[in-house]
Amino acid sequence: MAVPKAGGGGAHRAGALKQQNKPHKAGRHRRNSARRHAVGVSVKTLSCQKRRNLAKLDRKHRALQLRQQSKEAVLAEKRNLGHKDAPPHLVAVVPLHANVDSQSVLRQFQSSEASVVHQAKRGLPGFVLLCPRSKLRWQFVVADRGNLFAVLDLAKVADTLLFVLDPLEGWDAVGNYCLSCIFAQGLPSYGLAVQGLADQPLKKQIDLQKKLRKITEKRFPEAKLFPLNTEQDSVLLLHHLATQKQRHLAFRDRRAHLLAEAVEFVPGPGSALVGTLKVSGYVRGRSLNVNHLVHIVGHGDFQMSQVDATPEPFGQNLRAVKGQPRRGQGMQDNTFSKVAEMEEDVQVLMRANPSKQESLQSEIVPDPMDGEQTWPTEEELSEAAESLKQTKKISRRVPKGTSAYQATWIVDEREGESGSDDEELDEEANGMEEDMFMEEAISQDGSSSDEEEEEETATEDDECESLVLPEDVEKMEEEEAVLEKYQRERQEEMFPDEVDTPRDVAARIRFQKYRGLKSFRTSPWDPNENLPRDYARIFQFQDFFQTRKHVFRQLEEEEDGAAVGRYVTLHICNVPVSVTEGFQQQLPLVLYVLLPYEQKMSVLNLLVRRFAGYTEPVQAKEEVIVHCGFRRFQTSPLYSQHTSASKHKLVRFLPADGTTMATMYGPITFPPASVLLFKQRSDGSHDLLATGSLHSVDPSRVTLKRVVLSGHPFKIHRKMAVVRYMFFNRDDVLWFKPIALRTKWGRRGAHQRACRYPRPDEMPV
Repeated sequence: MAVPKAGGGGAHRAGALKQQNKPHKAGRHRRNSARRHAVGVSVKTLSCQKRRNLAKLDRKHRALQLRQQSKEAVLAEKRNLGHKDAPPHLVAVVPLHANVDSQSVLRQFQSSEASVVHQAKRGLPGFVLLCPRSKLRWQFVVADRGNLFAVLDLAKVADTLLFVLDPLEGWDAVGNYCLSCIFAQGLPSYGLAVQGLADQPLKKQIDLQKKLRKITEKRFPEAKLFPLNTEQDSVLLLHHLATQKQRHLAFRDRRAHLLAEAVEFVPGPGSALVGTLKVSGYVRGRSLNVNHLVHIVGHGDFQMSQVDATPEPFGQNLRAVKGQPRRGQGMQDNTFSKVAEMEEDVQVLMRANPSKQESLQSEIVPDPMDGEQTWPTEEELSEAAESLKQTKKISRRVPKGTSAYQATWIVDEREGESGSDDEELDEEANGMEEDMFMEEAISQDGSSSDEEEEEETATEDDECESLVLPEDVEKMEEEEAVLEKYQRERQEEMFPDEVDTPRDVAARIRFQKYRGLKSFRTSPWDPNENLPRDYARIFQFQDFFQTRKHVFRQLEEEEDGAAVGRYVTLHICNVPVSVTEGFQQQLPLVLYVLLPYEQKMSVLNLLVRRFAGYTEPVQAKEEVIVHCGFRRFQTSPLYSQHTSASKHKLVRFLPADGTTMATMYGPITFPPASVLLFKQRSDGSHDLLATGSLHSVDPSRVTLKRVVLSGHPFKIHRKMAVVRYMFFNRDDVLWFKPIALRTKWGRRGAHQRACRYPRPDEMPV
């Protein structure tokens, strides 16, 4: 070993055999090498390279510019909300407790000396507030907490929801239920106010404020609680509502919509029940085109014939009203006395073009002759004639004077004994459902005859028994139905998809619509096989999501129509007079303009989760009320598992936890859109079943109903077992022989042969 010298440099030098590692090269090597060896480079590649190769200072400047643009967009939105060229800031007051007085809340906002108030004489209770100092216009409406659908309709169109809490309890059960529905539908901008906090003792106010903050933190983690007792409190609350960041709802921002301020019905020439509906209001969301269809929430889709530019019921110039009396009757009378002048100043903004107007056709009318039909050949006709000649005529002994038609209904005992099994199977296959209904009818008739005999032999003492009221009978029947549903749901959880083999009908006939799958995941299944007849009436997209992108792209480019913030009057054709009844009862009338294809019917797939507050079982094909985006309709959905496979298993009951796919017929709606499922009770109230969102519009999604036939092992050998009660017919065993068997522990097997029927003492009781 060499020892370094004391004065010299003893540094180690690498020898000739030192390993040389390959240096690391960052970036996409293939693209860089292709760019180096390429003769010419495209402009797009150069621009991408230039953006990617920005210096550090340039990247900082670019990020700063993007942040500045987003801030300016938010500020512009705040400045336009409620100003001159925009619609008034719509605030819906939602009381969350029964002790909250909505009218006193409205009076607090009307107490400002520098504001002008216009009371609403028709429609929803509320008023319009003009603030010349801040140059803002406000419109306050009160939501009826007793009508859940009215609250949800207002939440679909309101700019801000003002939740008013009780100082002692915050919100009650009805208010909590209302909040759950609003959160599931989509929460716009909101504010929290407490009424009556100043009436409490001073020492108790601090404790109540802490209690209310603790209650509201669960649902509103970053919200600020405002007291509403004086004029100064109302001014601070208005400032907060005007300057807060606005929350957006996707289904609302992409469609033009308005809240009806005035409604007039003009009967048609043919009938007084159908005519033209004139609806006045402010255009919100996007510009309104007269050639598009309009949807009245809760009533359906209609066409527009004309859009008029109507003067507003109160002046737009806020400076002009600054020197006028604040809330004098003269101001209001003067405003509403200008109706005749407003009618004279009405200008026709646009008329519908029949060549460009969208059609109301929602379904395809199928032609029954469109199906493939071939005429029988001469050979087939001759074979049919020979088969008719070979059939033996059955002779029956009938009473004298019996016609041929009556003789066909007389059953001979010998014929029933000597009839072939094939004829019986054919009859069962053709009329299985009719036989089931006949059996029910016979049992009902039999029970009625027994009841008549009992009535004839009843004594006078039995007639004096206590009577049962029909209301009690209905309640008992409802409780029995719910109990039976609980039992079926419990049985489905314990034995999923298991079905007892019927003993009166052959299994090969009862389950003739089913097929055996070796693997539920990998076995092929044609989605266009054995489609129901209703599928001939619906519409299907070749690529739904590509069509959605195209529609949204056209929406961004479209600029024709009434601008946002304009006060217009829509002339809606062929509207029933029943639409105006809700408006006369001070319920909100909300209108949405439809996008292309949204009036047509298809199959909707909704991704839902069961609401935790609903404990009763929810069975498939039960009628529910669906809130999908801005629509509301009734349907009977099917529930299935949400997986990434091509086939999805049907779920007979909506599971309590996890997401489930609900499939139903409905009008096309482009997502994103929130979904709420309600169940209507006999007293008219509605229970929230499930919440979720619209997943897709796809009729080709395959939903399969799975059935498991189970048996009881009678004898178990080493490699074979004797199973009872799975089939009760030898032909059924041979029919289901190709299908593999399995046990609950995963062991697989196959049918070997059919054993004899068990003895009567071995049959189950």
